[in-house]
Amino acid sequence: MFDMRPVFYVIGLVVAFLGVTMLVPMGVDLFFGRPDWTVFLQSAVITVTVGGAMSLATANGVGRGLTIQQTFLLTTLIWVALPAFGALPFIFGEIQARPVDAFFEAMSGFTTTGSTVFSGLDTMPEGLLVWRSMLQWFGGIGIIVVAMVFLPELRVGGMQIFRSEAFDTMGKVLPRAAEIAGRIVWIYLGLTIASMLAYLAVGMTPFDAINHALTTMSTGGFSTHDASFGYYQGAPEYVASVFMILASLPFVRYIQLVAGTAQPLFRDSQIRTYLSLIFSMALLMTLYRLIGNGDHFEHGFREGVFNVTSIISGTGFASTDYQLWGTFPVVAFFLLGLIGGCAGSTACSVKIFRYQILFTAIKTRIQQIFAPHGVFTPRFEGQPISEAVLSSVMAFFVLFVVSMGIWAVALSLTGLDMVTSLSGAATAIANIGPGLGDTIGPAGNFATLNDTAKWMLTAAMLTGRLGLLSGYVLFTARFWGG
Repeated sequence: MFDMRPVFYVIGLVVAFLGVTMLVPMGVDLFFGRPDWTVFLQSAVITVTVGGAMSLATANGVGRGLTIQQTFLLTTLIWVALPAFGALPFIFGEIQARPVDAFFEAMSGFTTTGSTVFSGLDTMPEGLLVWRSMLQWFGGIGIIVVAMVFLPELRVGGMQIFRSEAFDTMGKVLPRAAEIAGRIVWIYLGLTIASMLAYLAVGMTPFDAINHALTTMSTGGFSTHDASFGYYQGAPEYVASVFMILASLPFVRYIQLVAGTAQPLFRDSQIRTYLSLIFSMALLMTLYRLIGNGDHFEHGFREGVFNVTSIISGTGFASTDYQLWGTFPVVAFFLLGLIGGCAGSTACSVKIFRYQILFTAIKTRIQQIFAPHGVFTPRFEGQPISEAVLSSVMAFFVLFVVSMGIWAVALSLTGLDMVTSLSGAATAIANIGPGLGDTIGPAGNFATLNDTAKWMLTAAMLTGRLGLLSGYVLFTARFWGG
């Protein structure tokens, strides 16, 4: 029989911890004299009580390592439970958001998508702004742990190729996960503090510097202003670009760097490919701005670097409405969003390594066509790529494209136009943030979408962030039967 107790025990502990963290935005509202502090206190009591009761009720089922089924279930349900409780302050608070909007915002936060249904951010209570940023920061840590510990063990989407670097955890997932997470938290915290200090140095207010540091390192993209980075032009865009890049590199390399081994950081083909792509696209976008839009060099370069980095990393910060630049930038940014950053980072979307494996497989196949009797072995980082990894990556690509198409058709059935439906499906499943068009483009938000579309996009954000297969497998009869 399927034992749910270990799963609910862990979820209960994490939910209870989330409730404790609600005391931080409560303190912020108290500091600024906002009456919303009582909302966070109420939400904290509810969250801690429910989470604590869940853990106490299932504590007798803990003692052995998680099975594959339990691990699949845990990685999905925890991303449902946290947004559900994280939405409470939005519902009870000054903005009194409807449940669909509150859950959409919380899910967008935890999955670090960055799509928002809220406007009037410049006058929103400070506690709620901090809470939105905290949700993304927590989600950034969470997805690194999932990518480094759980997904390699679940062997989906080709992530098993990183199993050796994520440590051997099968049969003892939780103890090893705690050890790895501890290292990640300190590195993540250190980079966040460095980001905050850099923002302060270029003129941001302390409140904005803290919030933007949290959402930059999580590659989340929530801002404290409706204009996003359009409110802070100039040097802050360079700072954001640097830390968005740092956040979208493999955190296992930072762990190795802290341990005194710097070579893997510089030899990682993912990192080299990712940085080369950012550099080349930023240069191309700068030339386009100079020639096609008559921009001056510094402004064109800054906007090119910032927006290319923001989209490819999945952060989704907006400094301007790049749809006004012309057709080429719109198409380029749409495709860049479907690439993503490195595996084991806070970045989202398909990930660089899958494209590397895909192109390696294509190259090998072409070689076999010209030399049918030759033996060609696809390699990644100098190591042979197993058939299991190849098939897993190919399955991911097929599922990604099919899922995006299905979500786009489903969204169009709710009455949305083609551009909004397609870009909405893409931005949700790839966790990018802004879509295209007048409604959900970089100058708009998701507030005016119908409720059905919002629920669909919320589900797409969840499945996209967990690597598709991890979520879809729960809907198979074999999973529950085996």
